[in-house]
Amino acid sequence: MTDIETRKLRHLDACLLDDSQYQTVTTGLREVPWSYRALPELNRDEVRLDTRFLGRPLRAPVLIGAMTGGAERAALINRNLAAAAQRLGLGMMLGSQRVMLERPEAAASFQVREVAPDILLIGNLGAAQLLRGHGAASLERAIRTVGADALAIHLNPLQEALQTGGDTRWAGVLEQLRRVVPEVPFPVLLKEVGHGLGAEVARQVADVGFAALDVAGAGGTSWARVEQLVELGRVRSPDLCELGIPTAQALREVRAGLPTMPLIASGGVRSGLDAARALRLGADVVALARPLLPAALDSSEAVEAQLRQLLDELQTALFVGGYPDVAALRS
Repeated sequence: MTDIETRKLRHLDACLLDDSQYQTVTTGLREVPWSYRALPELNRDEVRLDTRFLGRPLRAPVLIGAMTGGAERAALINRNLAAAAQRLGLGMMLGSQRVMLERPEAAASFQVREVAPDILLIGNLGAAQLLRGHGAASLERAIRTVGADALAIHLNPLQEALQTGGDTRWAGVLEQLRRVVPEVPFPVLLKEVGHGLGAEVARQVADVGFAALDVAGAGGTSWARVEQLVELGRVRSPDLCELGIPTAQALREVRAGLPTMPLIASGGVRSGLDAARALRLGADVVALARPLLPAALDSSEAVEAQLRQLLDELQTALFVGGYPDVAALRS
């Protein structure tokens, strides 16, 4: 395997460790009050979770978050995730496709349309790559090669700074985003990898033309921790690895700055009640990744079972809160 393929697999192994998770920072979602209505005047099985995102219908406001790609085991994971998403009518975001732009044969690990022809599928590339010669043509190729409907560009300066040989030249990325995004004939999203987008970034990108933002807040997986676990076998800089904007705070800040921008809430979403609270704070959909990784290594049925539990919890949260559907929750 190439160095990048080996790193992808080591990332997966590290993500399964408890040390890959934030240790002192929480998402803030559990502190968001949730109203309990003892007389909901609703039937639970009639509470509707269906919604639309990026112009596509979803049976629930849930996406499988970006996880992996570029190696044989990654291909298995992606197909299991995608097959579950297909059966449940959910969306899915692929892991970083940088490896397949550099090695076209790696594209096979991202190919999921055979098992998921109908899902909302979102590709993924790093913003730092825009300073390394990848422009609109590369972004469009990443989308078309895997049959995606949209592309997420991810921001990860802290992760890169803690990685030997990481991309630490970020001056000029915003200018490149302003130039490249309007040239891509597909919806383009902006996301963090788990350290959060805040008010200042919302202001910076307000005029770029993004179709949605994924706040990817702190409180779940710390990719700074993952990098140090991969390279050193331990977390050497614990204080740096705890940096980030908690998910609830990120949602509040970005929603306040961009009142009409479609938002994805990710970063430490672990239950249906977490999802409900994120939607109440202004998210249009939520995304989760790490909680599904052990199931994805097993089977698509295991992934589906775990997602069904989250959807059941979400439906119950709306029921006891007195919300007949997702639109009522957001209003």
